[in-house]
Amino acid sequence: MEYVLELSNVIKNYEDFKLDNISFSVPRGCICGFIGQNGAGKTTTIQLILDIVKKDGGAIKVFGQDMETEGAALKEKIGVVFDEMGFHEFLTANEINSIMKNIYANWQEEVFFDYLKRFSLPRKKRCGSFSRGMRMKLQIAVALSHRAELLIMDEPTSGLDPIVRNEILQIFQEFVLEENHTILLSSHITGDLERIADMVTFIDHGKIILSGDKNEILENHGLIKCKKEDLEKIHKEDIVSCRQSAFCTEVLVWDRKKCSQKYTGMVMEQTTLEEIMIFYVNRTQETLQEESGGKQEEIRENMQ
Repeated sequence: MEYVLELSNVIKNYEDFKLDNISFSVPRGCICGFIGQNGAGKTTTIQLILDIVKKDGGAIKVFGQDMETEGAALKEKIGVVFDEMGFHEFLTANEINSIMKNIYANWQEEVFFDYLKRFSLPRKKRCGSFSRGMRMKLQIAVALSHRAELLIMDEPTSGLDPIVRNEILQIFQEFVLEENHTILLSSHITGDLERIADMVTFIDHGKIILSGDKNEILENHGLIKCKKEDLEKIHKEDIVSCRQSAFCTEVLVWDRKKCSQKYTGMVMEQTTLEEIMIFYVNRTQETLQEESGGKQEEIRENMQ
């Protein structure tokens, strides 16, 4: 299998955050959803991939080459869309076209203007007056107009209304159908990724929690609904984490098929990427609380 993007044991240290030995790969021709709550490390990872910030350890390869040494050539093949517009607000689309001609050797003016027409974006109006949806469409039009083979996007559909989001997701699907194009799509809107992603990588607190085929992840996990007193019947090694309400206890399990056979008297349901993300985040928080409690207990013992 050919990989467009490969991260191996990548580390980045900040004063209050660490990207902790993260590893994942993105095959050519797929849409990879990069999910996690705000602050999980998605944007930091993307900045490292693009060599905007320098890593403290590990290796990053794009199209099989090192981004640090071959970045100038590789960026010709990468289209980037960020959450915030990267153009000065006084620029018009016509002026952006003139600038891009001097940045990208493969800039396609006709393709860019075709996207402007498709997106109903004015060519002579300053982009500072654009709505959020229009600004995002402008970034996408630029990203798709220089023969990029890889699109890297950080929260491109966040804050957009359902109609605009649907239009943008359709464009992403069209993009990967042509010439084995590839997308890394960072988002916390898991419903969008359930619709279009082929694979999913889930990051939490700077660590990769899950990475693999989206359908397999959804198929493997299951949600058991039971009474509180029945929770002790479920073996701890089968449990990701639990959630209790006044009416029932919900338990996310690793292996839905195996647990369906083991716990025949309980209701087993299919789950969603959103539920999987929530339960794994809860599991991480519980682990951190236990570690914090252990450290506090150790400090108290040393003080005595």
